[in-house]
Amino acid sequence: MRSKAIHRNLNQQFPIAVRGDGPYIILDDGTRYLDASGGAAVSCLGHSYTPVIEAIQRQLSKLPYVHSSFFSTEPLEELAELLVAMSPPSFNSAYFVSGGSEAVEAAIMMARQFHLQSGRPNRRHIIGRKNSYHGMTMGALTVGDTHVRRQPYAPMLVDTIHVSPCFPYHGQRDGEALNDYTIRVADELEKAIQQCEPDSIAAFIAETVIGSNGGAVPPTPGYFKRVCEICDRHDIVLILDEVFCGTGRTGTMFAFEHEGITPDIAVIAKGLGAGYQPIGALVAADRIMEPIRRGAGALAHGHTYSGHAAACAGATAVLTAIRENNLFSRVTTQGAKLMAGLRDRFDDHPNVGDIRGTGLLQAVEFVKNRSTREPFDPSLRLHALLKTTTLANGLMCYPQGGTIDGVRGDHITLAPPFIIEDEHITEILDKLEQAIDDVFSELNIR
Repeated sequence: MRSKAIHRNLNQQFPIAVRGDGPYIILDDGTRYLDASGGAAVSCLGHSYTPVIEAIQRQLSKLPYVHSSFFSTEPLEELAELLVAMSPPSFNSAYFVSGGSEAVEAAIMMARQFHLQSGRPNRRHIIGRKNSYHGMTMGALTVGDTHVRRQPYAPMLVDTIHVSPCFPYHGQRDGEALNDYTIRVADELEKAIQQCEPDSIAAFIAETVIGSNGGAVPPTPGYFKRVCEICDRHDIVLILDEVFCGTGRTGTMFAFEHEGITPDIAVIAKGLGAGYQPIGALVAADRIMEPIRRGAGALAHGHTYSGHAAACAGATAVLTAIRENNLFSRVTTQGAKLMAGLRDRFDDHPNVGDIRGTGLLQAVEFVKNRSTREPFDPSLRLHALLKTTTLANGLMCYPQGGTIDGVRGDHITLAPPFIIEDEHITEILDKLEQAIDDVFSELNIR
């Protein structure tokens, strides 16, 4: 019987998941899947972490909801204190919404309001990066550049400038030194600013580590330092989208900590709630918040479920677990083991072009020709075949097409829970290797 629910694929009958067991998801027929992607880099504590469940239950038994225009709640205040304490010193304000797309929208609006309250009403344009993904709301689609997702709504989106991402595997020229590439790609931002109407740029938004679209692409050394210099020189708000890569996924609370920089606004979501309740957040620097406090004295936007009490209680329990169990360090340790295993298994594979990532956010990119880095024909839908085959082997990963430009390229992203043990890493590698062998054998490529 056809489901009455509107699923992502209207012509697919989805299996019914009924239970979680650490890093595993269990179906109604008892089938177990090792979740090596955390869903979509969400389930950082696995699917049955009791302290988070109990924190949400306690809050629901006391007070499930109040509207933020009437009252604050203890969980909201506690989460804000904890998140700020785990953030760089310049961040003293946190705002909570229901997910990553809403958090990105809030960051864009906050950047605009900052300029308005600072006497710069002409600052209205946002610069993003090519083939980036920031969410599925209209504003997030506008600043992002996901070809397939944007295409149906293109006539409805505001024109946005997009510069090249920092993606050396596909962007670095033959014979070009890495530092020269870094300067060249960062300076695209400067050129884009100069080509616009003077003093019209409000913000630049980028994923610190490129997430689902490109597949776990860390920035080159010095890239974001140069970006910061450019933004500071032109008084442009720097928004770093860490919905995918933040909240410990790279071994630090924020991925930008590895770069030695601090943005004006940072956006997190997925790992903040760890899948137990929908929640997203932004943290803002004092330089952004003070003009708004002195001016309007209120944000020019809001949501019904902003700062939801049960979601905040759950997120506080998530952050507490990450900090008290030293999971940042564990991400680094287990991530190194996963990377070593991927390289051992696939470095010599004729169709594996690149293995990359940081912490427990890693990816394998597949190519038709390793020497030229030529991708497979998109019509082959290699990523979809890999997803089907890994699932058949009892493994969940995050395959994606359009790695290079939104159309061409295939990769698999791995973002397993921070709690994975060594035996789970071995299981991931064994099942992924079998799936890759099966797919390429079926396609008669190997």
